[in-house]
Amino acid sequence: MVVILLLMVGGIALTGWMQTTDAYWGTEWVEETLKHWIAIALHVVGVVHARLRHHESLVLAMINGRKRAPAGGDIL
Repeated sequence: MVVILLLMVGGIALTGWMQTTDAYWGTEWVEETLKHWIAIALHVVGVVHARLRHHESLVLAMINGRKRAPAGGDIL
């Protein structure tokens, strides 16, 4: 989680820095699109990580509203 948060902050900082340069000043794709894609990519990585780590489909749980009960070895 910490690594993902650091990547998110780093991506936002990068796009913020890009907006201060002459090449990207006022460029809409840097201001909006790039930040959104960074957030989307990190969320997808988080869902895939949860799927591999806990052997559970979070997407399916969001669709049908059912999730398995935590097992003894699960981290709460």
